[in-house]
Amino acid sequence: MAVSPTESTVATRPPTASGCPVDHGTGHHGYSPFDMDDPFEAYAKLRSEHPVMYDERIGYWVVSRWADVRAVFENWETFSSENAQAPVRERGPEASRIMKEGGFTAYSGLSARVPPDHTRIRAIAQRAFTPRRFKALEPAIRENTRAALRAMLESPDRTGDFLMDVAYEIPTVTILTLLGVDPAMVPTYKRWSDSRAAMTWGDLSDDQQVPHAHNLVEYWQEMQRLVADAHERGGDDLIADLVEAQGAGAEISDHEIASLCYSLLFAGHETTTTLIANSIRMLLSHREAWDAIVADPARIPAAIDEVLRYSGSIVAWRRKATRDAEIGGTPIPAGANILLLMGSANRDEEVFAHPEQFDIDRTDARNHMSFGFGIHYCLGNMLAKLQDRIVLEETIAAVPSLRLADGPIGFRENLSFRVPTSVPVTWEA
Repeated sequence: MAVSPTESTVATRPPTASGCPVDHGTGHHGYSPFDMDDPFEAYAKLRSEHPVMYDERIGYWVVSRWADVRAVFENWETFSSENAQAPVRERGPEASRIMKEGGFTAYSGLSARVPPDHTRIRAIAQRAFTPRRFKALEPAIRENTRAALRAMLESPDRTGDFLMDVAYEIPTVTILTLLGVDPAMVPTYKRWSDSRAAMTWGDLSDDQQVPHAHNLVEYWQEMQRLVADAHERGGDDLIADLVEAQGAGAEISDHEIASLCYSLLFAGHETTTTLIANSIRMLLSHREAWDAIVADPARIPAAIDEVLRYSGSIVAWRRKATRDAEIGGTPIPAGANILLLMGSANRDEEVFAHPEQFDIDRTDARNHMSFGFGIHYCLGNMLAKLQDRIVLEETIAAVPSLRLADGPIGFRENLSFRVPTSVPVTWEA
C-alpha cells in the first residue's frame, strides 16, 4: 500500500451505517484512551468482555488479547504500520501552516514504513546499529550513571527524583553520542522530543499544537543539517556510517537518513528513560525483588524483562487494515485504524500465570510484546536493556538502601506511552 512521505496521515473513523458498529457496553468497560494512571483494570475487562472493541472517541478498533495483538503484528500485509506515526488528533490550520512553511517533511525512520522500503532501510540501518557500537558506549554509560548518582546522593535531606536526577539524561546522552551529536544539546532534544510525543500521540487543541509545531520544524531542520554535515566531515558515528554506506552504493536517500535520525533521536532515549524509571519504581515497590538483585546482580536481566512485561514504556501501538479482515473473529473493514494494547497483552491470563503479580523469577517474561513483534521488532532493544542494566547495577552498588518516597506517582496523558511524572526516592545516611 502506497505511503506518502509525510507524517500527516490522520486517523479516521471507518464508515458505518449508523453510530458505533459495536455495542461495547457502558463506559467502554472503563477504558480511557489517554489516561495512563492505572489502565490495567480496564484492560482486564476488555480482554474478558470485549477483546476487540471499536472506540468511536478515537476512531480505533482496540485489541487487548495477546494472541490477537501478536497476530496483527505478524500479518504486516493485512495490517499495515503506515499509521504508526500519524497524529491521533488532526493538526489545526495554524500548526499545519507552520510546519508546511518550515519545510517539515519528516517521515518515520522504520516503524511506520512498509516493505519493500522498510526491508531496504532496516537492512542498511542494522549494519550501522551494531553490538560493537553498543559495547563501545558501555564505559561512558557507566560513568555517566555514577556521576548522576553521586549528584543525587549529595542531597542533604536524602531525597531525590530518580526520573529527573538519573534516568532523564543518561539515554539522551547515549543516543546523541551514538549519532555524533553534541551531548550539550540534551535540553534541546528533550524539548523537541516532548513536542513530538505531544503532537503525534497526544490530545491537543489547535492552540496547544502551535508551539509544538515550531519545535518540530526546528527538529527536522536539525536532522537535515546533521546529514549534510556528515557528508562534509565523515566520522565514526551512526549518521556517518549511513552516509558512507550510501556512498558505497546502499540504496538510501539523504531524506531517509534524516528521517531515520528523526526517529532514533526520539525513540532512542524517550522509552529508555521511561524503562529505567519504571525499573526503579517497580523494583522498589516490590522490596523482595529489589533485595534479590542487591544480593545477586546476575538476576537483573530477568528483572528487566519482568518490568517490560508488567509496566512497559509503550502500552499501545497502531496499525491500519489494508483489506477487509478479522481479528479474534470480529470483522474489521478495510481502512480501519487499529490500536494494539501491548500493555494488556502482557497481562493476558492465557499466556502468563498470575499476570497481575510482579515476579522477577517468572520464566516466560520474555514473551512480552513491549518491543513489538514481527518485522518491526524494536531495533534498539539491546541498547535499551544495556542502559537499564548498567543503571541498576550502579544504583544497587551505590545505594542499596534506596526506597520509594511516600506519595502517589502520576503518569502523563498519552495514547501510547506510559511515562511517570516522577519517581521520588529516599535513602539511609
